[in-house]
Amino acid sequence: MTELSPNAQKVQEFLDKQGFSYQVVEFQQKTRSAAEAAQAIGCTLEQIAKSIVFQGSYTQKPILVIASGVNRVDESKLISLVSEPVQKANPEFVRQHTGFPIGGVPPIHYINKIETFIDEDLLRHAEIWAAAGTPYAVFKLVPGDLLQMTYGRVVSIKSISKQ
Repeated sequence: MTELSPNAQKVQEFLDKQGFSYQVVEFQQKTRSAAEAAQAIGCTLEQIAKSIVFQGSYTQKPILVIASGVNRVDESKLISLVSEPVQKANPEFVRQHTGFPIGGVPPIHYINKIETFIDEDLLRHAEIWAAAGTPYAVFKLVPGDLLQMTYGRVVSIKSISKQ
């Protein structure tokens, strides 16, 4: 097995320490976006657990949404859940609060605890894939373990497009 980059290794060590047997995999091609990840892995877009960091407008606290790769987050639903306006966090804020770059933010192993919401659609799959610290690294897991790892709250968060 090839050596992992430092950020991917941090994620692997966290998984091992927490007793999960998942293996971080790094690709030559980017897995930064959900579409890139699905293509590199060979899974469906729906199986990608994308981590999106938002920032509370009043509290300035980080808020994490782990959404199915095919879904857009309905920010009005998120606002209702956190009781304050939100905005997508900028790269500096994301790195400051998670320790990882956008496109590589795993659902676990943050500098501080982050309030986490999990898209209910992810629970429909036997296995899902999440970022693992870099825009090239991912790991496969089961949705039940995602709940256990993150202490996240399962919610209906996807935007329903009007057609």
